[in-house]
Amino acid sequence: MVFIRRVRTTSGATAVQIAEYVEGRQRIVEHVGSAHTQVELGILMAKARELLEPSGQVALDLDVEAAAPVTALLAEPVPGRAQPGLFPVAGEARAAGGQAAVPTGAARVVATDMRVLFEALAGVYSGLGFDAVGDEVFRDLVLARIVEPTSLLDAARVLTDLGRTPVSYATMRRTLARAVATDTQPAGPADRVQASGPGVGSYRDQIAASCFTHALTSGDVSLVLYDVTTLYFEAEKEDDLRKVGFSKERRVDPQIVVGLLVDREGFPLEVGCFEGDHAETRTIVPIVKAFAERHRIADMVVVADAGMLSGKNLTALDDAQLRFIVGSKTTKAPLDLASHFRWHGDAFTDGQIIDTITAHSAAHPDNDPALRAEPVWDRAEHPGSWRAVWAYSAKRAVRDGKVLTAQENRARAVIAGEKTARTPRFVKNSNGTAVLDEASLARARRLVGLKGYVTNIPADVMPPAEVISSYHDLWHVEQSFRMSKTDLRARPMFARTKDAIEAHLTIVFTALAVAREAQNRTGLAIRNLVR
Repeated sequence: MVFIRRVRTTSGATAVQIAEYVEGRQRIVEHVGSAHTQVELGILMAKARELLEPSGQVALDLDVEAAAPVTALLAEPVPGRAQPGLFPVAGEARAAGGQAAVPTGAARVVATDMRVLFEALAGVYSGLGFDAVGDEVFRDLVLARIVEPTSLLDAARVLTDLGRTPVSYATMRRTLARAVATDTQPAGPADRVQASGPGVGSYRDQIAASCFTHALTSGDVSLVLYDVTTLYFEAEKEDDLRKVGFSKERRVDPQIVVGLLVDREGFPLEVGCFEGDHAETRTIVPIVKAFAERHRIADMVVVADAGMLSGKNLTALDDAQLRFIVGSKTTKAPLDLASHFRWHGDAFTDGQIIDTITAHSAAHPDNDPALRAEPVWDRAEHPGSWRAVWAYSAKRAVRDGKVLTAQENRARAVIAGEKTARTPRFVKNSNGTAVLDEASLARARRLVGLKGYVTNIPADVMPPAEVISSYHDLWHVEQSFRMSKTDLRARPMFARTKDAIEAHLTIVFTALAVAREAQNRTGLAIRNLVR
């Protein structure tokens, strides 16, 4: 049975389709079009009805336009009336002026307001300098992903709705191949992020250069934010790139690891792709060094969360003459704050900041608890330590306390046999019996409300409050990742080869830059802007 189907698309439009039921499932026979107004919807519904014959079968496309009888808007003058009647007298089928009514073809949409959306986004694309790529098909694919993220095969429909004449699927495939092609292959150590992705001269290389120029002229690139995420594939087998590894979504599917570098406002600057089993801590140095080398940056502050905190990472960034601010793990607080705990106990005031040092290795601490005053970090005086800033928040303490109480209750329930689960926190085994780890729980409660930050920036260059505020800008990169995963659907569902995945990430990276700039100009979320 063939019928007319209306469905809401992610862009907010209403798609009109002719569908049929095959073995209990709906199969799309033909996509008539997408409407954004009631007028357009009425036209598309009329067109869909004309495609259906009374028998319920789809009309054959013989390039013969079906004639539709037309009634004249104004009929011939009626005797006794001052003005022509709005409707013709019964039996009359003549148009105004005495000419017979001429049948016309079915109504069709000449233009839609989606074309305005395309022109607006294309203006942002050009304003960012992305026209330097010189590929209109690539631009169209980027803008289509912003409007409605879908497969490459379905991108033609989105472009048609935007008032564009889409190229063939083969041409789109060739565009993706050009996107990862390089003028010269990158040479050097594997630290260059291009060694695991498109090389010098690729579209991504040109887009990244334009992004940096835009960020430099409109904002500040002296401080950049870094984060990493994973994108999984519903594939049965692994390959050289897609591998099973630690998943943020707790999946066991093959995945890739993606690192993203943005400015203070979340505008993308650099992206890199790594094997799925690549440790997150090993991603920050290649991407940051590639960014610094690409743009010849000598002085830059890199901000990352506690997941990037490793001795090798911090040493590598410091050796590259780069400054960093990373989150510290709460478990390091007892050693870093040994002096405070000895002289002040567990007493903290809301908003209190303690500027001290943290050892590269717990086995060689530089902090002497016998001294009441906290040490002031100096590279020459403390070669085995970094600067550490610890802040106490009463609000955070309340939240941490609730979490610890919930964990304690869960531990007690497991010990009492009320719940069966893996060994939770604060449960230890004593002579074959599960008991509550009172000492561990007490240590955890002692540290509620504390948050630490590790940096190699001296106190006379950046005060503690600025260190903390700079770290709190990390939500911008997290928001950019959310936009990529939700609004732009960064997960390459339909890509399998390495080049296809890299080309897909280049399109998503470019689309993220356009979406970010469009949001900054309008103050609207990209989904609301598209609607």
